[in-house]
Amino acid sequence: MKQSGAYLTVYALEQIGVQKTFGIPGTHNIEIYNQLNNSLHIEAVLVTHEGAGAYMADAASRTTDSIGTMVVGPAAGVTQAITGIAAAKFDGIPMLVISGGIRRDNNKSYKLHQLDLGKMLDGIVKKYTLVKSLDEIIPNIFEAYKIAMEGEPGPVFIEIPEELQTARKDVGSLLKFPGLPKQNLDDNNNLFDIDSVKRAVELLLKAKNPGIYVGWGAVDAFEETKKIAELLGAPVSTTFQGLCAFPANHPLHTSIGYGAMATPAGQNAFKNCDCLLAVGLRFSELATNGFRLQVPDNMIHIDINPKVFNKNYNAKITIEGDAKLVLTAIIKELESRGRKEPVNYSKLSDNIKNNKLAYKQSWLKKVNEHFVSPGFFFNALRNALNDDAIVVTDVGNPTYYTSELFPVHKPGQFICPTDFNCMGYGVPATIAAKFMNKSKQVIGIVDGGAFIMSGLELVTAFTYKLGVIIFVFHNSELGAISQFQESTINHKDESIISEIDVKGVTEAVHAQHIQILNDIDTSGAIKEALMHTKQGENVVIDVNIDYSRKTYLAQGKVKTNMSRFPVIEKIRMLIKAGKRHIVE
Repeated sequence: MKQSGAYLTVYALEQIGVQKTFGIPGTHNIEIYNQLNNSLHIEAVLVTHEGAGAYMADAASRTTDSIGTMVVGPAAGVTQAITGIAAAKFDGIPMLVISGGIRRDNNKSYKLHQLDLGKMLDGIVKKYTLVKSLDEIIPNIFEAYKIAMEGEPGPVFIEIPEELQTARKDVGSLLKFPGLPKQNLDDNNNLFDIDSVKRAVELLLKAKNPGIYVGWGAVDAFEETKKIAELLGAPVSTTFQGLCAFPANHPLHTSIGYGAMATPAGQNAFKNCDCLLAVGLRFSELATNGFRLQVPDNMIHIDINPKVFNKNYNAKITIEGDAKLVLTAIIKELESRGRKEPVNYSKLSDNIKNNKLAYKQSWLKKVNEHFVSPGFFFNALRNALNDDAIVVTDVGNPTYYTSELFPVHKPGQFICPTDFNCMGYGVPATIAAKFMNKSKQVIGIVDGGAFIMSGLELVTAFTYKLGVIIFVFHNSELGAISQFQESTINHKDESIISEIDVKGVTEAVHAQHIQILNDIDTSGAIKEALMHTKQGENVVIDVNIDYSRKTYLAQGKVKTNMSRFPVIEKIRMLIKAGKRHIVE
């Protein structure tokens, strides 16, 4: 039977388990979209902007076992998607990008959308491939899937020229291509140094106050992390991206980070940490409060990517491997040495519980009748949502406040952009998370600036009757940046954004609009929004947020940013800020 290259493309995507593609059809990929329309297994989701489509593919990977996939056009389609692709690369998220390509079967120049995609994408994808024949389509997609998923995951890009999409040939032998990627992707990830595991266990058992720090790389190993924490009686903290890698309702969970960037529970539990087990993280700038985090001399670092070892912090022992497999080996080694039952960690857990309760109560002292205080907001949100609800945040204050004040109880139930820190991620990612998890409650939390960037993508949520909730922390500022400017120079004019009519935008995208003016309104508004989502209606909640109290994370960021300036500049800034405060 003769089939086209576009048919082979969709066939290959079906074999690797792609459920949805995100993108926009155009001149150079229309044949692929025509075949997607015939697929019984893949839904082609039409987005309003390729940048949002890339965020959606990212979120699809983060919230399911299916690889997030884009189908875009070359040139403008790719350049508009490039931020989301780069975000996936920086955060270690698998993504498959299929792009149409210009015709290469003629000798013409200055073609529509002619651009060297390979050069442009260098450094932000794990691999770029230009398909040169029909025979290469299926094996290249299979190989791309494998590369995207293995080791530290990331985006992989395949360009399929227009003439190959329409070309046809007898495909019988191609469809029997051996090695459909229904293989164990752990095959290359389960070889690690057993001697290093034994030495790591020795350090952990000798430690008086061991601690555990986990990132996104440990999100699938939460049971193993929990087991080790209980066997050692060790407190557990997480990175931003790893917020959902350890349940916040476990008695040994402390906070985001530890030390000065953490809440009191994390500060106190890790105060005397003499051996740190760091799993699935890179000690990046955000995860270390601008590299101000202190680590003990005895540190064990586990990661799938050996390139992250000893970059910003030196480890006593490094173990390359999949977190789940390495932690399983550590558990077996602990048990072989007689540590088979959890130690008594009641004193530690009581201290953590008391510190958490005191910090929570400090945010709930007084009901605010004029604004919505973050403490009351997140307390009401946690009470209203199911344990398996998915929460998505955008950069800056939405992430800071959520990380400190919203306990995440299930693995994989919180996602945010971290190292690439791309503003505008929240709304599209929320939409994609709901696309992939229609039976769950899915909510997004964004600042006004991020809502301006990508809020119109809610048209896509309306088209598909998804039923998402977007909370807009509305204060007409670029929240985190304005806080930094106000703290250092008492001046934030450059961070003030034009007042936006959130209700008007909400009506334009056919969503329900709800306003929360103060703490008294909060619980009722959230319950009302959840009722709308059961009917497939999308809801935008305009939150009159009070940013007057900073999180520990925000305070740490201010200190870090101040530390970057030369001493003389710091003095000038302090004098300038002092004068402004005096005048006011």
